Amino acid sequence: MKRIAIVGAGQSGLQLALGLQQNGHDVTLISNRSAGQFRSGRVTSTQIMYDRAMRTERALGIDLWERSAPDVHYLSMSVGHPLDRASTLCDWSGRFQAPAQSVDQRVKFADWIELFEQRGGTLRIADADVATLEALADDHDLVVVAAGKGDLVQIFERDPARSMFDRPQRALGLIYVNGVDAGDAPDKGYIDISPNIGELVSFPALTTSGPCDVMLFEGLPDGPMDCWRPDFSAGEFVDTAKRLVSTYFPWRAPRYARIELTDANAVLCGRLAPTVRKPVARLPSGRPVLGMADVVVVNDPISGQGSNSAALCADLYLRRILDHGDQPFDAGWMGDTFEMFWRYAHYVSSFTGMLLKGTPNVVNAVISAGASTDLADAFAHGLNDPRTFGTWLMPNYH
Repeated sequence: MKRIAIVGAGQSGLQLALGLQQNGHDVTLISNRSAGQFRSGRVTSTQIMYDRAMRTERALGIDLWERSAPDVHYLSMSVGHPLDRASTLCDWSGRFQAPAQSVDQRVKFADWIELFEQRGGTLRIADADVATLEALADDHDLVVVAAGKGDLVQIFERDPARSMFDRPQRALGLIYVNGVDAGDAPDKGYIDISPNIGELVSFPALTTSGPCDVMLFEGLPDGPMDCWRPDFSAGEFVDTAKRLVSTYFPWRAPRYARIELTDANAVLCGRLAPTVRKPVARLPSGRPVLGMADVVVVNDPISGQGSNSAALCADLYLRRILDHGDQPFDAGWMGDTFEMFWRYAHYVSSFTGMLLKGTPNVVNAVISAGASTDLADAFAHGLNDPRTFGTWLMPNYH
């Protein structure tokens, strides 16, 4: 039995902690929030998980919401006409091979923390810093940093060779809403593109009060959709969302005409720079710690890959730890473990970067999918496994 400390109670940290716990390891989990604080707090992100990632949760028996979360069977994509926003260049739907789902992380993380504690795990509520990591390294065989936000990430050096960007590519505004008019298509997720303005990503989800819809606005920096402020009132968040839809995505306006927030904490705004970091950080003592998921590979949410990558990273790290037996977790093992993850993650980063840049091959493929069911389905399948994009959309990465 190994003693393992995990700093960060998000998708990857909690999934890894529960997996290690099930396999007999002594796990200490450091979280900056309790289950109750997660449940009553502000939303943390968007998240939609596809079948490949959800299978890693099913394998551990921690897919607690599969029967209550709405199924998403289709991906719908549209591109507005750059000269006439009332019309579109394309508007099509592709079918997922197996349904996707979204669970508000306030629900998921709170339930998983409670499950971890019920199973006898050690939970510490703290804002971790380098001194915390040193203390954990004193009496644990491995320290994993899974806290993808905050100052602790900065101990992991940015990898300039693998980082496509050095600044945020979108200004983000996020709301969870009721009142969406789903019409005869309640099981669709949407990516709508307004050329030279930004994107609207929307999908059904499960939140603290039940089924809802998530709306994520992605505006080009300094453009007209770069308008969100953290001091907005709840009403201002909703009014801004309606205004942006009617102005830049008018073909979707009837769908969102009567939206209202699910709760006062169902709002978030900000921006992030897509970044790849080196996976091993050295503490002042010289001891190594291992970064995972968003700590080492963070992407813009435009491609809906964050939770999926985190789940797959947790699954890989779990298998690597279990296979390592009684050997020490040295820096070489940590680096090799990350490189195995990067074999998958670089497809995610490349595809996300192409969406953000609006590269011609992606734009042309999106428009062409309006006339090809096979191509539309290939897009949907690519979100489940971005490696498949390497066979036709990103041949240089195959």
